[in-house]
Amino acid sequence: MQTLQRARFYPMWLAGLVLALMASWTQAADFRVTDTEGKVHTLSGYKGKWVLVNYWATWCPPCLEEIPDLIALHENKKNNLVVIGVALDYRNAKQVTDFADGLLVNYPIVLGNAQIVNQIGPVRGLPTTYLYNPDGKMVAQQVGAITRAAVENYIAGKTANSKK
Repeated sequence: MQTLQRARFYPMWLAGLVLALMASWTQAADFRVTDTEGKVHTLSGYKGKWVLVNYWATWCPPCLEEIPDLIALHENKKNNLVVIGVALDYRNAKQVTDFADGLLVNYPIVLGNAQIVNQIGPVRGLPTTYLYNPDGKMVAQQVGAITRAAVENYIAGKTANSKK
C-alpha cells in the first residue's frame, strides 16, 4: 500500500502502516453503498475504472480544500476515475446535500455510517481517501488532504508500469 503524497517517516506512520495492512487483509472484496439520490454503487460495478473513495465532513477544513480537486478528478473522463464521497459526522441528510450542492459537488455523496466504514476501510482522521485500481484492488490510501495532481500522477505512474 502506498500513500498519495510523500512525507517524512515518523514512528506513528509505521503504526499506521501496520493498521492499514491489517485493515486491507480484513476488508471485503466489494462494497455496496447507496448515494443521497438513491443510486447504488458497488466496487465491482466500476470494474475497469479507478475508484477513489473519500471520507469527509462538512466541518473539516482540509476536506473542503480538496473538494475542488475531487470535482475536477471526477469530471476528467481521460483519467478513467470515479469519485465517491462518504460524508461522516453529520446532523442530517439535508445538511450534507445542501452543503454538497452549494459547492457544486458532481460526484456521488454517500451518508456514511459504521456499516459503510466496515465495508470500505477504517477512518483514522478526516479526510481519509482510498484508491482502488481498475481490477478493484485497494492500491493506495491517505489520511489528510489529497490533490488532483497527486492522484493523476499516481495513476499515470501505475498505468505506465502496467504497459511495460
